[in-house]
Amino acid sequence: MAKSEKTDAIMLLKADHREVEELFEQFEKASTKARKVKLVEQICTELTIHTLIEEEIFYPTFRGKIEDDILDEGYVEHDGAKVLMAELMAGDPDDAFYDAKVSVLSEEIKHHVKEEEQPKEGMFAQCRKTDVDMAELGERMKARKEELKADIEKNGLPKPETRSFKGAEVLHGEPPTPPA
Repeated sequence: MAKSEKTDAIMLLKADHREVEELFEQFEKASTKARKVKLVEQICTELTIHTLIEEEIFYPTFRGKIEDDILDEGYVEHDGAKVLMAELMAGDPDDAFYDAKVSVLSEEIKHHVKEEEQPKEGMFAQCRKTDVDMAELGERMKARKEELKADIEKNGLPKPETRSFKGAEVLHGEPPTPPA
């Protein structure tokens, strides 16, 4: 009987990164409202699952084993993305700033991915230098990912939960009116 190959935790996360990058590229080329809505739903679903497995399993595993600052930044970057995802999921492609929000979300994710994947000093490079069993961790993350996918299929996307933001009150102004 063939031995099944285990999933490496970092390879799982990198595969997620490539998938979301592709979805953002598709959004840039999308021309119909329906296609944009579908792609934003896919992007938000993938990012929700990804952030949850990182925040519930991956980041806590490495707390105290790698630089705390890099983990803290990861949480804050996730929270910024969650705010934009909530805006997008509550919005519509006809809304002012919709495409701009997708563009900014894409840029935030690119920055986040670069920090995680940076050779030598990035989060993943630091994680590789620890004694954590990446195959066992990957299996746990893969199982949780499947649970989250099933739950989202059944109940829809959960309301984003920020872990580093305090929920400060902000004022909401009107979008600028375009020149006549």
